Amino acid sequence: MRDGGVVMLRRTLLAAPLVLAAAPALAQWVPKQPIKILVGYAPGGTADIVARIAADSISRQHGYTVIVDNKTGAGGFIALKQVGEAKPDGYTVGIGIMGQLAVGPVVPGSQIPLDLDKELTPICNLVGVPMALIVRMDAPFKTIPELVAYAKANPSKVTYASTGLGSTNQLGAELFAAEAGGLKLTHVPYRGGAPAIADVAGGNVDLFFANVSEIMGMARGGKVRVLALASSRPTALAPELPLLTKDIPALDINNWFGLVGPAGLPADIKDSLAKLFLAAMADPANKETLDKQGLIALGQGPDAFAAYIKQDRERWAKVVKHGNIKAE
Repeated sequence: MRDGGVVMLRRTLLAAPLVLAAAPALAQWVPKQPIKILVGYAPGGTADIVARIAADSISRQHGYTVIVDNKTGAGGFIALKQVGEAKPDGYTVGIGIMGQLAVGPVVPGSQIPLDLDKELTPICNLVGVPMALIVRMDAPFKTIPELVAYAKANPSKVTYASTGLGSTNQLGAELFAAEAGGLKLTHVPYRGGAPAIADVAGGNVDLFFANVSEIMGMARGGKVRVLALASSRPTALAPELPLLTKDIPALDINNWFGLVGPAGLPADIKDSLAKLFLAAMADPANKETLDKQGLIALGQGPDAFAAYIKQDRERWAKVVKHGNIKAE
């Protein structure tokens, strides 16, 4: 009986690799009807631009119909709510950004009308745009070391603008203050980036963290000064900008734009969508357009994107706690 058991065990072990080898590969999902991308922001904004670049490229490369549908309101969450309510068949996806998926969940008081983790599926992270630190033209500091020295010598005198309590602009400034040695800055919230940038240009507030693509026009027009790019590498949009990470290594702030679908999205559909959209962002025909917007293709698939969201939440949760930040 013992010898028979050994023989049977050997047969089982020998057969196991054959069983594993015979496991079918994940099937490739092919869309049979138009794919709709829901965008929670107005046409012409970065999220909208990213969605339209992807839609055009996928249509051009594969002949599939991809429709961009702008559903604005509630800080972009109306669109994400509709994505979460959609059938998980691959035909309804949405653009989810850092402020929604990583910042909002860790800021007390944020109004989020859905459970991001239970109602959405991360598909892929498409592009990122670095933030830049701009200051008024007549500011008494022209470099990061000079700004830090001035802020230390004048506690609470340096003011910074944001697009509201709990916004990525506020968190960027608070991260800078903490990493620069515990600076005391005064927060001035605005209802949108345009009035915030206008008041920096008007000399009414000292500094502002914004997507680099949003401020280079005014910077080149001599309205504001870009003190540094909050990145570890230059941007094709303005390769001449000094890097903030050279003075403060932690100040690498990449405002990202990803693709999400409804919960329960089958693995084959999720992976096929990721391949389609990432290939669109990597399309050489789109490089010039991305460069002009200061966008960098990220190439993160489903698992990497999910891990990145978690990592970013942990990062911003520390900033929120340190700065005692709450949403409006």
